[in-house]
Amino acid sequence: MLTELQRLEPKPIPTLTAAEARKQPTPADAVKALLKKQGKPVAPEAVAKVHDRTIPTAGGAKLPVRVYTPHGDGALPIIVYYHGGGFALATNDVYDATPRALANGAKAIVVSVEYRKAPEHKFPTAHDDAFAAYRWVVKNAASMGGDPPRLAVAGESAGANLAANVAIAARDQKERQPVHLLFVYPVAGSAMTTESYAKYRDAKPLDKAMMVWFTEQYFRTSADAQDPRMDLVNAKLTGLPAATIINAEIDPLRSDGELLARRLKAAEVPVEQKTFAGVTHEFFGMGAAVADAKDAVELATDRLKKSFEIAPATARRDVDAP
Repeated sequence: MLTELQRLEPKPIPTLTAAEARKQPTPADAVKALLKKQGKPVAPEAVAKVHDRTIPTAGGAKLPVRVYTPHGDGALPIIVYYHGGGFALATNDVYDATPRALANGAKAIVVSVEYRKAPEHKFPTAHDDAFAAYRWVVKNAASMGGDPPRLAVAGESAGANLAANVAIAARDQKERQPVHLLFVYPVAGSAMTTESYAKYRDAKPLDKAMMVWFTEQYFRTSADAQDPRMDLVNAKLTGLPAATIINAEIDPLRSDGELLARRLKAAEVPVEQKTFAGVTHEFFGMGAAVADAKDAVELATDRLKKSFEIAPATARRDVDAP
């Protein structure tokens, strides 16, 4: 996949404006190129139904969301999903594979949220949008065929940071808590001095220079780096639902995810963390081409399904749904 990405000749993201960076080839493009070369189908994984719509935010903006519904009878569990891209790049189109895999694997409706991007929308806009979308899903889950008590949040990279903050905000504002948290290589710390940042500073498709560039796009000032919404490893983590954290070995963010798991355990949050060896950032949605991605999705969806099974007895322990 990395070889195919290089053949697409992407320009270094830190040398570009955000508008230019959004036009660059993506790892998803590289997967399609690889599948074509191998003579394999490039069509996305099929689900029963995919539906695009918009939802309101508290500030009056309209956010696009994409709803993936798997085959199934009765009210289904529901997952609110936030894609990656450093708060500045990517779309629901780029991150189409993960929601499809989660929908089929967890037998759950997946709502993929298109939050607003930097630098046009600075911190904490994406975080506010993420929570607004979550609250909307809580209130409208039943109308989509979902079962409100069986609700989880998930995200990749920057989206995993958003998912974590949704759970924290729900706890603090006494909203309905999700029953499970899925974080895939989360942006969880601000130091950029960890072991994995040093070892994989020049990794592909994500390197340290790109992470610096992302913060330059999203942050209003350097002080935003110390905000607990960005520096999750030093945030208050008590009282959160069970979590699954998946990391890639060859990734500057690996140490962040591993440290977040330790901090969650210290806060008495049930957590399972696994670092997949020999793979890079962005591997999770590459099940069509990367075997470890299938294993990672299986781990994630097994954990989600177990949480959904016990949800009716636990989901209402904090507060009734609004």
